[in-house]
Amino acid sequence: MPALVALTLLSVSPGIDTLLTVRNAARGGVTDGVVTSFGICCGLFAHAVLSALGISVILLQSAWLFEGLKLAGAAYLIWLGWGSLRRIRHSRSDPGRAVRAVAPARVSRWRCWREGLLSNLLNPKTIIFYMAFLPQFVDPAHPVLWQALGLAALHFAIAMTWQSLLALLTCRVQGWVRLPGLRACCHGITGLVMIALGVRLAMAKL
Repeated sequence: MPALVALTLLSVSPGIDTLLTVRNAARGGVTDGVVTSFGICCGLFAHAVLSALGISVILLQSAWLFEGLKLAGAAYLIWLGWGSLRRIRHSRSDPGRAVRAVAPARVSRWRCWREGLLSNLLNPKTIIFYMAFLPQFVDPAHPVLWQALGLAALHFAIAMTWQSLLALLTCRVQGWVRLPGLRACCHGITGLVMIALGVRLAMAKL
């Protein structure tokens, strides 16, 4: 029960995963948001395995390795944010679109999954969480790896459910604001927030 509560609170807390899922759902529809969430949640198993095997300990104890991981995650967030800002220009490239609804952008499912996976894998805060979280709920008398994977599976189910609901809600609300000007505003806000998160991550002492 404590593990369930902790994982639920972590999943519903606003963060990079939430922002990316909402952005991709707004960009391409519910399916894009759900596939993005699936990519994010797949990364949880990698973190669980790394933590169980002690690789995360090496990262946390090696300053240059951890700094490199942090900067890679920050750069990826900034790149995603810049992609959102670029969509503002595309939404204004056709003046005739200002008076009609805009269909969801067509993006490959592979790209959505990849964006979600990389966002999760390159987030050092997830590594820290699993390093602090797993020891509290792992019984040393039993195989640590299987327990870590079990907790990751529980986290997967909770996060996937929550983020899929967010994707659905995003598209329902987006149906009211299909005008390109408002969509451009949403892309701009999302892009700026992502860039700000990336800069903050790069400068933070984790």
